[in-house]
Amino acid sequence: MDIRIGTGGWAYFKVPGMDSLVAYSKAFDFVEVNSTFYQIPKMEMVKSWRRRVPEDFEFSVRCHKSITHQHFLEPTSEVIETFNTMIEICRYLRSNFLHISSPLKMEFNREKIKSIRDLFSIIELRGLRLVWEVRGQKNELDHEVVKIMEDYDIVHCIDLSTQNPQIESDILYTRIFGKGHHNVYQFTDDELAEIYGKAKDSKPKRVRKAIHAARMYKDAARLKVFHQTGKFPRVTKNLGVLSLKEVLMEDTKFPITKEELVEKQGWKVIDLTETERVHASLLLEKLPEKIYQRVGEIIKELKKR
Repeated sequence: MDIRIGTGGWAYFKVPGMDSLVAYSKAFDFVEVNSTFYQIPKMEMVKSWRRRVPEDFEFSVRCHKSITHQHFLEPTSEVIETFNTMIEICRYLRSNFLHISSPLKMEFNREKIKSIRDLFSIIELRGLRLVWEVRGQKNELDHEVVKIMEDYDIVHCIDLSTQNPQIESDILYTRIFGKGHHNVYQFTDDELAEIYGKAKDSKPKRVRKAIHAARMYKDAARLKVFHQTGKFPRVTKNLGVLSLKEVLMEDTKFPITKEELVEKQGWKVIDLTETERVHASLLLEKLPEKIYQRVGEIIKELKKR
């Protein structure tokens, strides 16, 4: 099984003195180009991305939003032209996957299904695989959408942190956001292990995992280490309440209530023990209800318990 683990973009992967993409490609061998959903890059920029990474590095590309969120997959001349531009980007990057996401408000009535079929019958993918994320249909895909995917050999994109694969395929492609609001989430070891297990159980030939949650680089690195060694690395230098102190010191704004602490800091992961990573909320929930003025006060309260 060919498994590649990466994230949605490299822009925030910062290493002093290094280009972000170059640095990213030393840590991971796969990336989903998220920026192409918002803006179509110039081809010279695309070519420079390919030049800056190793030969075996793999890109997947997100299709521009005008195709899905403006024209709703209608087979217009503008959509076809944009689709062909995205395919050209994939060709320069030597990408295997072109990702499309249909919006929540898209209704799959008879006319829409016909339009989508007309579009996919026109597009010449030249060996490229379409990956389709159907927003708003997490639990059960529309029967006609399933038929389109089967007929055009399209990969169904899911979020393995909240969904199970619904269509048998030789490829599993997952965009992983987690259970937080607006992707504000970090995964525990158990959650990452569950994601990993779901992928293996579906028995595809190729697996592509693009993590998009708030700490995507750290979470992707942890999942990659688990894939290679069967063990998860620590996320902080300390254990227990001192690990909590470490993450609270990052950006907690005081004064703050217990409720605010749980909401704004509880999603982060700490090292409870040498082998156990949990959400900070596990400890923060034990605090008495009051307003806290500093990190030391929080740690002092927890040490009493």
